[in-house]
Amino acid sequence: MKKNLRYNVVWLGLAVAVYLLIMLFQQIGVINPVIQDLLITIGINVILASGLNLIIGFSGQFSLGHAGFMAIGAYATGMVANKLPGLLGFFLSILVGMVIAGAVAGMVGVPTLRLKGDYLAIATLGIAEIIRIVIVNGNDQSDGGLFATGGAAGIFGIEAFANWQMVFVFMVITTVVIANYIHSGPGRATLAIREDEIAAESMGVNTTKYKVTAFIIGAMTASVAGSLHASYVGMIIPKDFAFMKSVDILIIVVFGGIGSLTGTFVAAILLGVLNYFLRDIGELRMIIYSLLLIIIMIFKPGGLLGTWEFSVKKLLNKKGTGGDDHVTTGSK
Repeated sequence: MKKNLRYNVVWLGLAVAVYLLIMLFQQIGVINPVIQDLLITIGINVILASGLNLIIGFSGQFSLGHAGFMAIGAYATGMVANKLPGLLGFFLSILVGMVIAGAVAGMVGVPTLRLKGDYLAIATLGIAEIIRIVIVNGNDQSDGGLFATGGAAGIFGIEAFANWQMVFVFMVITTVVIANYIHSGPGRATLAIREDEIAAESMGVNTTKYKVTAFIIGAMTASVAGSLHASYVGMIIPKDFAFMKSVDILIIVVFGGIGSLTGTFVAAILLGVLNYFLRDIGELRMIIYSLLLIIIMIFKPGGLLGTWEFSVKKLLNKKGTGGDDHVTTGSK
């Protein structure tokens, strides 16, 4: 327990150092509003992809419904912000979105996570579409109802509280929570299910319980990302959370490495920077994304980093043992 606390403190120290470095760059004018927008987009994508990677890469369940849970968080923020303006209302909306997303994931997770492969992907895609259709058929904002989603027109005028600092903090919290879960007892059981579900079940692991737990955590992180997105852009419409949004998140996971949180960060940053430089060519950038993904799948089927992780634990152990050859960095 003390060692885990030590590792978490080191990680948080690194996060604080990065935060201060970004603050310094902002103060000296290196980071302009365009770069800030890029940082926020990357941070939100990291939160989304980390949660999806927990579902796909660490529990071995293929989901295409992440955009639906993101929509829950976004609309929770949009509706609560209209009823309770201010920073308190914003944080309350994040909590409300997480609770609703977790409850929905729990309810649909038990029956759907008994499916496998393509069947599970279709089921989760259906869940996301159901969420989107429910939002489209919600009350208009002018009606003043409790479920005033604005229908197909969406919600406008959401208070802008999300900045790069807030997104950075939530990104760090999300990463720490997921990383600690993976290295906990339930996390190891989840990894056992990924490797061989039948063998794990034969050893007494409650496979449904741990698959649903990972699914719920992933859904709640997607909700947080949705809330931050809604607050940052100031408006949300149902088509923002269609099937292609789930594919965008999936691309980050696959590109970085299925089963690697480090790969998630690397892919989100690389694709974010690539999108920044290709912003003037419009939809043509999706062709470039597709070509890159095809190349990665041909030459690196496991993604850029595969399941490799940058490990503070191994790094500290190597330093403490004088760099023995048997200690390797980057393993989980």
